[in-house]
Amino acid sequence: MALATAAQAHYNFPSMNGAADWSNVRQWADYYSFTPVTDVASDDIRCNKNATFAANTLSIAAGSKLGWAANPDIYHPGPLLGYMAKVPAGSTAATWDGAGSVWFKIYEDHPTVGPSALVWPSNGDTNVSFTIPSSLAAGDYLMRIEHIGLHVAQSVGGAQFYISCGQLTVTGGGSGSPTPLVAFPGAYVATDPSILIDIYSPVPTNYTPPGPAVWTG
Repeated sequence: MALATAAQAHYNFPSMNGAADWSNVRQWADYYSFTPVTDVASDDIRCNKNATFAANTLSIAAGSKLGWAANPDIYHPGPLLGYMAKVPAGSTAATWDGAGSVWFKIYEDHPTVGPSALVWPSNGDTNVSFTIPSSLAAGDYLMRIEHIGLHVAQSVGGAQFYISCGQLTVTGGGSGSPTPLVAFPGAYVATDPSILIDIYSPVPTNYTPPGPAVWTG
């Protein structure tokens, strides 16, 4: 019973814009177990454990909303983040692994600081969305969604990273040059104060998600 309860408390992100699960999102090993990544120095922190290329790539216009489904829901307290990476010439969203300093952040949320707890905007959501920056250049991209569970983050390796990567073709757009660019692994360290943190006692008076600043275009 305890194991079943623990599994139900975990979640994944299997679909973008209402498509069938894992059709435009890279399916990763043991996705059915909902087990999070906990080692920020592992290659798993990029697109999850042994993620395989998806069969389809979603076409979306720059400046529009991109929706993600959570299964079953975002259960744990913590921030939601969105990253993208431009696919280099000679590759496609369906064939590139996303290695190197290529990722830029397009979204992060912040908690409301209450008297007894931090209140997280995405907690309990089954669907979330990001706006694709309107000045983003057309082309193929990877989209990385990440939710960080901070409920047992008081010790190194306690933070839980729930990650998926989707395959996109962005249309329209402009000539924006996203910055700063980071690598996964590399963008985070295990002792980052936004990753190694006690969110309960005392309740923090502020919180800044890990990684680079958001690029807004």
